[in-house]
Amino acid sequence: MLFGAATHDVGKVLHPTELSAPGSLHEPAGHTLLLSRGVPEHLARFARTHGSWTADDVTLEDLLVSLADKAWKAKRVPDLEHLVTAYLATASGQEPWEIFLALDDELDHIASGADARPAFQSSYPITA
Repeated sequence: MLFGAATHDVGKVLHPTELSAPGSLHEPAGHTLLLSRGVPEHLARFARTHGSWTADDVTLEDLLVSLADKAWKAKRVPDLEHLVTAYLATASGQEPWEIFLALDDELDHIASGADARPAFQSSYPITA
């Protein structure tokens, strides 16, 4: 997951407009880029899966990278949060509502610093 968190947007080097605008071209491009550089599939997959939460091969680790990506920007995505909650409830044997309450607190905590992050990122302008 750490590798996925660090590299999931690597395809944006090939699609720099997606650094500041929505888009998903960077997902397959990043996957291909990592594979071409010798990164094993089990690690390169994060670039491909961080935007496709309902694909058949998506794992809890993929969903957690996606969730962290959203939380970093203070964006809440209920469908994604419910998928993560379901996985964690099944794995832990806890009630889904208990998992969600704890997850909700963590996401709020992560989101609390979101306003400063885009400002920091913007201080490094994109050059083509």
